[in-house]
Amino acid sequence: MTATGQDSGRRAPLDRLLGRAEYLVARRIEAVVATDGLTIDQWRVLDLLSDGGGHTMSGIAAAVGVPSPTLTKLVDRLVDTARVYRLADARDRRRVLVFLSDEGHAVHTRLSPAVRDVEADVLGGVGGDAPALLDLLDQLVSGG
Repeated sequence: MTATGQDSGRRAPLDRLLGRAEYLVARRIEAVVATDGLTIDQWRVLDLLSDGGGHTMSGIAAAVGVPSPTLTKLVDRLVDTARVYRLADARDRRRVLVFLSDEGHAVHTRLSPAVRDVEADVLGGVGGDAPALLDLLDQLVSGG
């Protein structure tokens, strides 16, 4: 048995491997974004909104991977700190879109290089296989 509780030569199940990898990467990124008072999920929202388009709450929840009630609280906190704002969709007044504010854009611009450095460092651990890993993960999450 190894320190992870696995028999030598036997790989951990996919859910455990992905969960552990996500945990390790998220903790490193959270250490960076916490300098601006953000959680990892708040960072993920800001990063998604940095594309300049407005996003629906359901779209953000799906992209960030949090339940709708949790996302509502996350966005409320980001609104309270003036990092995002909500507007009714001009095409469908029943829908609300969330946008990155000027302050949110400034925070994203300030933190992005450090977050990308963490990602590069993590991917550096798999060497030349990093592009293949990213492609495979993209296929996995997109269902293709």
